[in-house]
Amino acid sequence: MPASSKAAKGELHLQFQLGEDRYALPASEVVEVLPLRRLKQIPEAPPWVAGLFEHRGKMTPVIDLSRRVLDRPARPRSSTRMVLVRFDRQLGEQSPVLGLILEQATDTLRLHSEAFKASGLEAGQADYLGPLQRDDQGMIQRIEVAGLLDDDVRALLFQPTDQG
Repeated sequence: MPASSKAAKGELHLQFQLGEDRYALPASEVVEVLPLRRLKQIPEAPPWVAGLFEHRGKMTPVIDLSRRVLDRPARPRSSTRMVLVRFDRQLGEQSPVLGLILEQATDTLRLHSEAFKASGLEAGQADYLGPLQRDDQGMIQRIEVAGLLDDDVRALLFQPTDQG
């Protein structure tokens, strides 16, 4: 089967949905996939900041990507997950971890990096919307984790913890 052997060579991605559209996160940025948790609210944060929870001894901020993109909260279905990602890829293992509430985040797929193409609408798009590619199920767009938070929200969610 040439199609399956070709697909096995692509980079692994976590697939999820926002509304009717498919999106992907590179698995290399995913730390862990968890069921939904109760979160502590963060006063004065934007409405799409879902809250904060303790994970492995560290406070981890969580955003609801459906609320951020579609202006509606994620539906609490069995396929809705809290996906922990490394916020700053360049810092590697030292990167702060950000939680994303994602709908239908239950499948992985392999996508070839070179098959992603610019949409042509980059000038008007949010920084987190990456390139697109087409497969047998239609279009899929990559999410750029580093573009999810502007400087003000980043400062609010990732405050220094050591008070020297």
